[in-house]
Amino acid sequence: MLRLVRLVGGCVLGGVLVAAVLAPVVVGGGLAAGKVVATAASISPAALVGETPLMTTVTDRDGTPIATVFDQYRLPLAENQIPPTLKAAIISIEDRHFYTEHGIDPSAVLRALLNNVDGGPTEGGSTITQQLVKNYLINVVDRNDPAAQAQDRADTLTRKIREARSAIELDRTTAKADILSSYLNVVEFTGRVYGAAAAAQAYFGTPVEQLNLEQAALLAGMVNNPTVFDPYAHPQAALDRRDQVLDAMVATGSIDRKVADTAKKTPLGVLPNGPNVPTSTCAGAAPDAGFLCQYALTYLHTAAGLTDDQLATGGYTIRTTLDPAVSKAAKEAVDANVAPTQKGVANTMAIVAPGSDRHEVLAMVANRSLGTDASQGETATNIVAEVSDPFGAGSVFKIFTAAAALEKGVAGLDSPLPNPPTACFALSGSRCYTVHNDGDYPDPITLVDGLATSPNTAFVGLETKVGMPAVIDMASRLGLRDTMKTNDAGQAPNTSSSDPQRAQPQSEYFQDKPSFTLGNSPVSPLELANVSATLMSGGTWCPPDPVQSVTDRFGHAVTLRQPACEQAVSTDVANTLMDGLGKDTTDGTSAAAARAAGWTRPGIGKTGTTQTSESVAFVGGTGAYAVSSLVFADGAEPGELCPGPPVHLGSCGHGAFGGTVAAPPYFHALNKILANE
Repeated sequence: MLRLVRLVGGCVLGGVLVAAVLAPVVVGGGLAAGKVVATAASISPAALVGETPLMTTVTDRDGTPIATVFDQYRLPLAENQIPPTLKAAIISIEDRHFYTEHGIDPSAVLRALLNNVDGGPTEGGSTITQQLVKNYLINVVDRNDPAAQAQDRADTLTRKIREARSAIELDRTTAKADILSSYLNVVEFTGRVYGAAAAAQAYFGTPVEQLNLEQAALLAGMVNNPTVFDPYAHPQAALDRRDQVLDAMVATGSIDRKVADTAKKTPLGVLPNGPNVPTSTCAGAAPDAGFLCQYALTYLHTAAGLTDDQLATGGYTIRTTLDPAVSKAAKEAVDANVAPTQKGVANTMAIVAPGSDRHEVLAMVANRSLGTDASQGETATNIVAEVSDPFGAGSVFKIFTAAAALEKGVAGLDSPLPNPPTACFALSGSRCYTVHNDGDYPDPITLVDGLATSPNTAFVGLETKVGMPAVIDMASRLGLRDTMKTNDAGQAPNTSSSDPQRAQPQSEYFQDKPSFTLGNSPVSPLELANVSATLMSGGTWCPPDPVQSVTDRFGHAVTLRQPACEQAVSTDVANTLMDGLGKDTTDGTSAAAARAAGWTRPGIGKTGTTQTSESVAFVGGTGAYAVSSLVFADGAEPGELCPGPPVHLGSCGHGAFGGTVAAPPYFHALNKILANE
């Protein structure tokens, strides 16, 4: 008797509640019904705001995709892309009255409400429109709010009323075709796969427009419970569910029984080892593209104000400056010089295009690849862009001393510089800094010959004569903008540290240390290449730019903001220094490597070797290419580099030099790049 009373009361209240869902005002129904109506009317429809997350695509300069970045693997899906078989399958199994109902199925809602009044669990009565509301809230509006997502899934009367009211409003303002396409675009499958377009690719490797009947039925069956009907984890359940969809299509007249029975005889037909979902990281790019891809995404934080989340959900197309031919040649050169799996040794190469208004980054490669598998020579650090060489570029830094001396008029290319085998340069107090030349040199030596052969005492003497502040400032102006902001460990300064090497940026720490010109401090390989680009651009510095353009999901261009180019040094100073650097490949420290590679082109060059050969470098350029090549110890137990082959760590007694180990990849890469010029 009590159950009968509850059911009768439930019928009254349930009917009024359905009416309240359908309209904000209901007349009559008694006091209890009035309270129910008031409660239902006070529950506002959910705000379905925000763009559906889409995958961002990163391409090279020719528009060829090199990587994808996404939070949800989803491909754009327009209404006209949905094949009739998929529409019929999803409507047959999920909502047969979709085209005639108005957002909700009143009889299903009433049935669920009666069950709730009767004390049983709340039941679903969800139409496709209601499912769209629920999925949109979970996967779009509240995707970064787990607590809100839990409420969106909660099996409560309040949530169901809000969902129903939202569905009615959506049906009132939106065409059925748009509701169906939106549902098929937002619904979740397994393995980070969202939407029918991505599912078609992930499960079958086919465009959504080309789905056949069996494939469409399988996808339509999965949306009810993607975990239970996962064709990889539960193939039999998925097959049974697919066949159930085919039977439903027969019941609705979408297909006849003979077609359904024929389709049931086919296997699942999904891709092996799927779902086939692309990697959502630049580590999934080709081995020669990962570092530039990652640098481009980081660059866009500042240049376009895009956060990581926006990049992963915005559906952008990022056309980078990566030149595939240049990048391929550079990658082949460094891999040939140092094997990708060589323990403890990295070889980076950055190539930048000089210019008066832009310095485009054409290649950023290393024998390492971007990734997490160290056994395969992968690294999670962008060792080309970041201040990653902890030991420095050696005598390459003599470029900054020479540039400062030329600018201040302290020396010209033909000026004789004192160059004793050993010299002690006074520091503050009674201390002095002792320097030795590594080899026999004339004393004095001209600046131009010094740049080619790289004696130490001549340049430390010139540095002290010019003044440390001018030399350090020159390093930053020519291109080491980020490098000079890091501390002597290549990290952000730790102002709380009592160790000046950790507390101060290099621009401050080296103000009283003549060793700066010998290049014994951390450096960014990319910024070193940009130093060459600055000189080759008549003294114009521009930021190393990895992005040609960005368009949003609608094809609209995204405005990019970047630091303006600057005249770092006068054209006269830049051209004079270029002349001074022109002898290295013919008569200097890289001449032997140039001859071995058959190099006959004009250009600039400067080698560098740290004191214990833990790092060697070559900076050069010719024509439209400014380049840095660095080889350095990158393992947990760094040591002396030995020239090999192969280049390796050891105690060889005749360590590697910039001219013998870092310069050869430059000549090999540029020979290939310039083969037809």
